[in-house]
Amino acid sequence: MEIMDKLKILADSAKYDASCSSSGSSRRNKNDGIGNGNVSGICHSWGADGRCISLLKILLTNCCIYDCKYCINRLTNSVKRATFTPREVADLTINFYKRNYIEGLFLSSAVIKSPDYTMELLIQSISILRNEYNFNGYIHCKTIPGCSKELIDKLGKLVDRMSINIELPSNNSLKLLAPQKEKTGILNPMSYVANGIRKNKSDTNKFKSDFVPAGQTTQLIVGATPESDLKILKLSEGLYKKLSLKRVYYSAYVSVNNDKNLPTLESPPLLRENRLYQADWLLRFYGFEADELLDEAHPNFNHILDPKCDWALRNLHKFPIEINTADYFTLLRIPGIGVISAKKIISARRSFLLDFEALKKLGVVLKRAKYFITCKGKYFDKVYKFNESFIETNLIYQERSTLPQTQFKQLSLFDKLQPTKEDKIKCLTGSL
Repeated sequence: MEIMDKLKILADSAKYDASCSSSGSSRRNKNDGIGNGNVSGICHSWGADGRCISLLKILLTNCCIYDCKYCINRLTNSVKRATFTPREVADLTINFYKRNYIEGLFLSSAVIKSPDYTMELLIQSISILRNEYNFNGYIHCKTIPGCSKELIDKLGKLVDRMSINIELPSNNSLKLLAPQKEKTGILNPMSYVANGIRKNKSDTNKFKSDFVPAGQTTQLIVGATPESDLKILKLSEGLYKKLSLKRVYYSAYVSVNNDKNLPTLESPPLLRENRLYQADWLLRFYGFEADELLDEAHPNFNHILDPKCDWALRNLHKFPIEINTADYFTLLRIPGIGVISAKKIISARRSFLLDFEALKKLGVVLKRAKYFITCKGKYFDKVYKFNESFIETNLIYQERSTLPQTQFKQLSLFDKLQPTKEDKIKCLTGSL
């Protein structure tokens, strides 16, 4: 098979993996090498400075010994199969880089023959790039569940980031949809990588090795199994706390196979995926706990309101918050105030007392924040009712106004009444 035909098959097979973005790596470059994976920014979509960054995203092979029911590359599927040689992976990457198509590589793989055999092929591919081509660019590689620790050590010293996809949020779902995989076969390598990263950071040896300097990530499929958002979010929270993961990625389930154990969805649950990303941000940067955002009475996120607004409405007893006296972490809990605007508020109020106009200039989203704050002890001039019903109605109206108009039908003032032409004119002019 021609290499371009392989590329077409294996690039298409890699599109279902979401966990391929990066915030950069601190790996030291080799002298006289090409490329750069440093913190100045290798990213799948956008760099810190706003630049669009691209990675070559491919599978080493889509030939798989496993028969996971949700996967397009499952053993029993009739799809075109292909496998790159390690040399082909390295040559493709360098040729794409020299043509300025890419700045790094995201390399994943199905499991061919065995986990260890697949890992050895991945290591050979990246070893050619690093040692023969002196490629310093960013490389993110998948770790194959069930492989040996020795191979994880070898791969970890060559790449910037590693990831091991959990895919399914519970052991029961794993047994149902991927019975050939074991929970321990996924979590144990993740724990081993996490310990290696910690050891590398704490090692004071001047000649320490760069072991996965950009951290590790994982991916969870959303909607293929019946777990609630609370279950998924608590799993993510545990991974961040125990394994120091860099990111957890959420991938809305795409129906590519027919199976009695798989749900029938008209379209991927993209809104649910988005809500989980929003909540994940709150866990990592805003100091929230999973049990605060959701509970057994509210196990799933609100479809209309984002997680922060929904939490605030269910905790109105904590509001309103006075902008000029609240500490940083309290400010972060106010809808419409983010990390950057909270820091600006702390800095600005050292010089003068802030009012609503000043907050707007500092980047606060007043259309949300105005319902939960006071400035100099006063409410926003148009907020005359501090109760859940009033605030929720206004927030929902704002959220719906930003969605495509085909999704909602605006209520008419004249659905039941039959006003005269004069009444309509007075209503439009504000004199009714």
